[in-house]
Amino acid sequence: MQLKQLFLLLLLSSFFFEGQAQKQNFSYLDVYSLEYVSDPQIAPNGNWIVYRRMGFDIMKDRAKGNLWMVKSDGSQHQKLTSREGSESSARWSPKGDRLAFVASTEEGSEIYMYWVATGKIAKISQLPFSPSSLTWSPQGDALAFSMNVPKAAPVIAKMPKKPKGAKWADAPRITDRVYHEADGRGYIKPGFNHLFVIAADGGAPRQITSGEYHHRGALSWSVNGKHIYFSGNRTENWEYDFRNSEVYAVGVYDGVITALTDRNGPDRNPIVAPNGKYIAYIGFEDKVQAYQTRKLFIMNTDGSNKRVLSEKLDRSVYNLQWDAKSEGLFLGYDANGNSKIAHMSLAGKVKQLASNMGGTSIGRPYAGGSFSVSKNGIIAFTESTPAHPAALALVQPKAKEVKIIVDLNKDVLDFKTLGKVEEVWYTSSFDQRKIQGWVVYPPNYDASKKYPFLVENHGGPILNYGDRFSAEMQLYASAGYVVFYPNPRGSTSYGEEFGNLLYNNYPGEDYNDVMDGVDYCIKKGIAYEDQLFVTGGSAGGIMSAWMIGKNNRFEAAVVAKPVMNWISKTLVADNYFGYANSRYPGQPWENFEGYWKFSPLSLVGNIETPTMVMVGMNDLRTPPSEAKQLYHALKLRKIETVLVEIPGASHGIASRPSNLITKIAHTVAWLDRYRTDK
Repeated sequence: MQLKQLFLLLLLSSFFFEGQAQKQNFSYLDVYSLEYVSDPQIAPNGNWIVYRRMGFDIMKDRAKGNLWMVKSDGSQHQKLTSREGSESSARWSPKGDRLAFVASTEEGSEIYMYWVATGKIAKISQLPFSPSSLTWSPQGDALAFSMNVPKAAPVIAKMPKKPKGAKWADAPRITDRVYHEADGRGYIKPGFNHLFVIAADGGAPRQITSGEYHHRGALSWSVNGKHIYFSGNRTENWEYDFRNSEVYAVGVYDGVITALTDRNGPDRNPIVAPNGKYIAYIGFEDKVQAYQTRKLFIMNTDGSNKRVLSEKLDRSVYNLQWDAKSEGLFLGYDANGNSKIAHMSLAGKVKQLASNMGGTSIGRPYAGGSFSVSKNGIIAFTESTPAHPAALALVQPKAKEVKIIVDLNKDVLDFKTLGKVEEVWYTSSFDQRKIQGWVVYPPNYDASKKYPFLVENHGGPILNYGDRFSAEMQLYASAGYVVFYPNPRGSTSYGEEFGNLLYNNYPGEDYNDVMDGVDYCIKKGIAYEDQLFVTGGSAGGIMSAWMIGKNNRFEAAVVAKPVMNWISKTLVADNYFGYANSRYPGQPWENFEGYWKFSPLSLVGNIETPTMVMVGMNDLRTPPSEAKQLYHALKLRKIETVLVEIPGASHGIASRPSNLITKIAHTVAWLDRYRTDK
């Protein structure tokens, strides 16, 4: 009898522990548990890495970031300070004995210093505005940064004095600037960014640039500490010549500014070689088209002998860092939806060192991430796969394997069943180009069952999706959808010619590329003609609206933050000045028929698909008026539709975790109405 009772107890216990160990699907509230590594900075000697640990505050519903540090062998993982406020922009001193960083205070962001030997910290600035582009001098005695210097708004009329205690309406907001508002930021107060220098021991900052121009972006000191190199546009027509920028040198002590480049196009991100002989920078000669690859250039420090190094690499480069011997540069680039780290010699020879950089865009699988390199060639970078957001990874010189030393999500994702992500390639029916995409299967996918198939179109359109973690894709998969996200023509990471196929042709054959992917998946047996759905935001919203205007194959659609009318969008959006000629020839009033031809609103009379329209109420990039044009048109035509307006949300709806959840939950609820497998 006792043996039977013992056996029964063991049997029940096994069931209990098996149930406890059973993994759950990724769910909405899991978004708040995700963390990721951002901006890893390795010490000059390679012993320590400091990074920004990003997560989400479920009570305040926002992202949060603090600085953490860890030894390169993965030991002594610890928080840099005991502060709880926001910390960012950690930068090692040249000797690696100090860390400068920016931290929030009750009065605003300030510059702090951390001494490695003692662990002590101190605030070394008292600034009126937040600093950016924090950069050490080579001697370690000073820091350069960029900061806003305000300017008074224009005054049109002198108002009479109001009686004491009177409650009149607020004064009007007056602007005479081309660029006066930004999505997610709102109205931009008048002023210009200037460069400042502050002693590393603290004190008063000294402004070293002047004039009504912006001076910001990456900064680099000359080896002798007498000049700082930066990019900007100090031409008379700078407001209208907004794509142009040059590399400048400014004297640290005399403030004399000298232009080192002079071509039409963006030249930026200057970085001085350790030997002091060269300046590397990124740019291109502007041909005024939809997309151009950003190339790596090099010149002497006086601006002479300019030459391109990356001519043979048909990809845009970013995040330049010289090697210790000034024999070449480390850089990042995207290829086939994957972000790479490579070394390029002064002869232009490329050696790939690592893949899978990214994971700092939690919502959708966009490119991102960063890296830094020690003097002895150890690379610290943000590594991501479809299975996890950015972890901290290291690549040793000549090593063949990447070592992850900090994974912030094991405590969550090791106990979740994620949807399997599969890469697919197929052929365009238009011109037989090879098109890349990815399929996300529902957790515990059963090939014998029939699942609804959801197309998720990416934004941009000059951007790329890839094999990176995506909370949104996983939530769709957890809801039982096979998710397909393609990179049609116009996507980056496939070269300049591929990206520029949308010039005066958007939407164009990129529509065919997406539909060819749908047909490919039907032939593959993972999609079914009677269970097709589509969604996407921004440029993905444009494509989704275009698709349901071109055909009636989809059971339901969710069109998020779209452009419906290129004429109205172009002249209302925050970046209204940036569309003419690079997207479509001429301004809207000069090319009315062309702008209308590519407007999804021109196809709205064909739409029969039940459609949810979604937009952030504070969206300045694709304003709510665009979404309402689609909703009102469908309503007048008595097509099944609903308008979802998200209070307080800008174009980046998912920037607040609850809004990311709102977006996915409402999308799934709408599509579920038209599923036949439930």
